[in-house]
Amino acid sequence: MKQKSGIQLSMMMFLEYFIWGSWYVTMSTYMGINLHSSGIQIGAAYSALAIATIFSPFFIGMIADRYFAAQKIMGLLHLAGAALLFLATGITGNTAFYWVILAYSLLYMPTIALSNSIAFHQMSDPGKQFPWIRVFGTIGWIVAGLLIGYLEIEKTSMTFYIAAGASVLLGIFSFGLPDTPPKGVSAGATASKALGAEAFVLFKDRAYIIFFIAAILVCIPLSFYYSFANSFLNELGMKNAAGKMIFGQFSEAIFILAIPFLFNSIGVKKMLLLGMTAWILRYLCFAYGNLGINSWMLYAGIILHGVCYDFFFVTGYMYTEKKAGEKIKNAAQGLFTFATYGVGMLIGTWVSGFVVDLYRVQDGHDWKSIWYVPAFIAAAVMVYFIIFFREKKQSAPPLERQPDPALK
Repeated sequence: MKQKSGIQLSMMMFLEYFIWGSWYVTMSTYMGINLHSSGIQIGAAYSALAIATIFSPFFIGMIADRYFAAQKIMGLLHLAGAALLFLATGITGNTAFYWVILAYSLLYMPTIALSNSIAFHQMSDPGKQFPWIRVFGTIGWIVAGLLIGYLEIEKTSMTFYIAAGASVLLGIFSFGLPDTPPKGVSAGATASKALGAEAFVLFKDRAYIIFFIAAILVCIPLSFYYSFANSFLNELGMKNAAGKMIFGQFSEAIFILAIPFLFNSIGVKKMLLLGMTAWILRYLCFAYGNLGINSWMLYAGIILHGVCYDFFFVTGYMYTEKKAGEKIKNAAQGLFTFATYGVGMLIGTWVSGFVVDLYRVQDGHDWKSIWYVPAFIAAAVMVYFIIFFREKKQSAPPLERQPDPALK
């Protein structure tokens, strides 16, 4: 890969995830203060990305990859998305706001796959080169959080203005990216391939079915964090909550380094159980944390994000690839993403919204009761997993971790 291409791809990844991090984390706080949204309305807005995740593979596999150069369609999608982000700042009704966020999500989510395609097309050794390019996406997310926290704008529409500005910049920048030509009609894309139906053969393996169900269910507690953690911290009165939530991304970057070693040494079951245990501990920390003597529990709950995410979802991608093998690994990864970030998060965002409304009180929310719910759900999933998951021992070559396209 040429040095110029590497710089361009790094900037692309930085902006791609800077945009997402600019508005997504603080949207619940913005909606609660400016739109007076209920928990269900906030959950519905967050479900937009889950819906977009479900439909994104069909758009990429059946339209974008076949007929358009990836960098050009990504540029158009980001320019159109910038207009919708700008439009969102002037909306005062929850229904209209939901439809704008859904429309934007349908434009944004395909750009994640497109950015990965553009990067892979330029690489001579993706296994070694992609992580060094993709890490700039995590840096972009971190910088967005630090900027919003430093400017103290997480309760205002400025977060959407910043995201819109970055989206315009990336839209224009995309047209100058290295060419990634369309695959053409000969690619033979079908709806079933886009869904990852070739990977349905994995369901013949009982252990994988148990894991697959657990992965969908654990998205319910995950959605509580994504949708309401920022609202919770702001309601408690934490200053610069968005900036402090960035500790979760730092934790994610650190713990991910341990996964390739632990995957083969302690086994997939123990790693997944560590991840589920972290979910329980995180929400107990949030339940009993405060800005007084127990402030450390709030920080612990944020920092545990690295273990929660990496030890379950990143490990899950690796386990899925190991089960699938070389022939259907792409279909298997697509199916896993569809089920978790699509179906699982769709269920989770609606459940979390309902629970938050259920425990609304006169001066805010009963957050202790709210956080008990995802803690109990995570505990139930863990018990289910311990009882039913039985992996057959087999010799297999060490697995090299593949990048997670959905990693923030």
